[in-house]
Amino acid sequence: MKNFTLLTCLFCNFLLFSQTNFNSDSYNVSLNDIETNVFAADTTANALVIYEEGNSYVDKNEYDLRTELKHKIKILKREGFEKANVAIYLYNNDKRKEQIKNIFAATYNLEAGKIKITKLDAKNIFTEKYNENYTVVKFTLPNIKEGSVITYSYTKTSPFMFNYYGWKFQDDIPKLYSDYRASIPANWDYNIKLVGYKPLDINTSEVEKNCLEGARGASAGCSLMHYAMKDIPAFKEENYMTSKSNYLARIDYELKTFQGFDGVINHYTKTWETVDDELRKEPNIGRQLGKSLKLEDFLDASIISETNALKKAESIYWFVQDNYTWNEEFNIFKDVSIKDIINNKSGNVSAINILLHNLLLEAGIDVKPVLLSTRNSGFATKIFPVISDFNYLIVQATINGKPYLLDATDKYLSFGDLPFRCLNGYGRILDFKKGSEWIDIAANNLSTKLCKVELNLSDSGNITGKVTDQSTGYHALNSKKQYFPNKESYVDQLQNNFPHIEITNHIVDNEDKKSPNFVETYDVTYEDNLIADKIYLNPFLFKFFNENPFKLQERTYPIDFGYKDVYFYSMKLNFGETFSIIEAPKDYVISLPNNSGQLLFTSTIQNNSVIVSLKFNFKETIYGPEFYPYLKEFMNKIVDIQTNSLILLQKKQ
Repeated sequence: MKNFTLLTCLFCNFLLFSQTNFNSDSYNVSLNDIETNVFAADTTANALVIYEEGNSYVDKNEYDLRTELKHKIKILKREGFEKANVAIYLYNNDKRKEQIKNIFAATYNLEAGKIKITKLDAKNIFTEKYNENYTVVKFTLPNIKEGSVITYSYTKTSPFMFNYYGWKFQDDIPKLYSDYRASIPANWDYNIKLVGYKPLDINTSEVEKNCLEGARGASAGCSLMHYAMKDIPAFKEENYMTSKSNYLARIDYELKTFQGFDGVINHYTKTWETVDDELRKEPNIGRQLGKSLKLEDFLDASIISETNALKKAESIYWFVQDNYTWNEEFNIFKDVSIKDIINNKSGNVSAINILLHNLLLEAGIDVKPVLLSTRNSGFATKIFPVISDFNYLIVQATINGKPYLLDATDKYLSFGDLPFRCLNGYGRILDFKKGSEWIDIAANNLSTKLCKVELNLSDSGNITGKVTDQSTGYHALNSKKQYFPNKESYVDQLQNNFPHIEITNHIVDNEDKKSPNFVETYDVTYEDNLIADKIYLNPFLFKFFNENPFKLQERTYPIDFGYKDVYFYSMKLNFGETFSIIEAPKDYVISLPNNSGQLLFTSTIQNNSVIVSLKFNFKETIYGPEFYPYLKEFMNKIVDIQTNSLILLQKKQ
């Protein structure tokens, strides 16, 4: 029944989206477009794209790329007025530039029962220099009000065929219909990439013969492609996601080859074999990886003579970690110098990890560099090499047949762990002899957060007890980064989080900042808990989640936690002979679909004690968008249990 209810809600949302009074079939503005001022499918939307279309083709005479664009947008709220500000960016170089022509824009309002059209005056169109390679054309639609419908159209011409016009179906406001047509002559061969998780409603292709003519009777056919999406929800960013560029529904083009009518072929997209050879010779990567080092200049004799390969690799890793500092820069193909980092004790990502690579290699460890793109940077393209997609370099050391991914930029990482920013699915391992290949990049171990609380209730109603908080993996890494830089501040913050509880005797069991575990214990004291002759106690001193991180009506992209984890909380209250239990929390069990996560909440009364425990886990690193309503309900229950659970005790007469 619960699953049926969720599916019913999703179906109702679909009906709300698709059944509107707006004219989403054409660019023409209808009376309904102006009169309808509510978008039931997303009442939070401040504006709505009713209709948009684009048409890209190569001009038969000028051989440049033309793109004709039309947009029809409904302004629903004052916050949507910004959609009336249009900025069009035009690329240029020393010889050629993109241009805009045929700009037409108008605002439609309903005044005194009649449609009033206010057209954009050409004198209000401005062109500004944006930077060295871009100018921007700006205009603002006139007479904007809540309820206005705006339309604007223009033609963009570009001599840069390597940069075929891509189409963005999804944006930060919802769209009812988005249509794009592309005509590509056979002379130009593009890699075409559809990004996002929403399927196309129209995806067709046909061939037009002799669409482009050259000298001496030469001609080429064109691929005519038609793409469209309907009822596209606004893209809204939320917790547990990587870069939004990974998910925005769109079509991208990358020029692979161009063949002129004279038969000459120019290659633009390279193969990985070519890229590997270029990287091998590249001064900031390949040449630095080839720098030989004398271990005696860096390491103690005990490390050099170590016969256990794993222990030797760990010692070298810790040496680099402790003695060289990351300067927070990601420019991995610029200013990389082994000589400079040795002298300055600081450098960018490539410098630090190439130094680690070279020391491991000199010590006889099988090690290779790995290029990757961080979570905030987006996924690296897999179907063809795009070196600019990569912004990070780590190393893989293989010891006794087991691979370890290493990054020495973070002084709190354990051997074999990576910073959270690196958990972005995959990377490209470089082997200049055998060729590069893709490898998976994921957290090796489960991250855990365990909290055990034991409390004693005195006859006078005071509560004292002990807390043991243990974490591993990325939960431990977060705690270490808070604790080690300023231990006193850490304890002060802990106390500030619980103003009604006194915290004393705080102890961290392991003062090794590289340990994969972080364990802390401390004593707690509650006072004056009696209200009349009763004690009301929320068993959760600490909450793993204070609020539900999932708040959207619908999420069209995956929920990416980055790693698998488990949470466990246990509280035992010894209440002695003076009090009796009047009320205890009820047990609860819930599972995510496919057994991909489980929540178990129990309370047990044993003699003069009550034991409450909560355990929940996420067995997957990434959940598809279809899991979103289930995860939302799952989190709601976690927050509700932690916030509203109650133990009620009464003093015996």
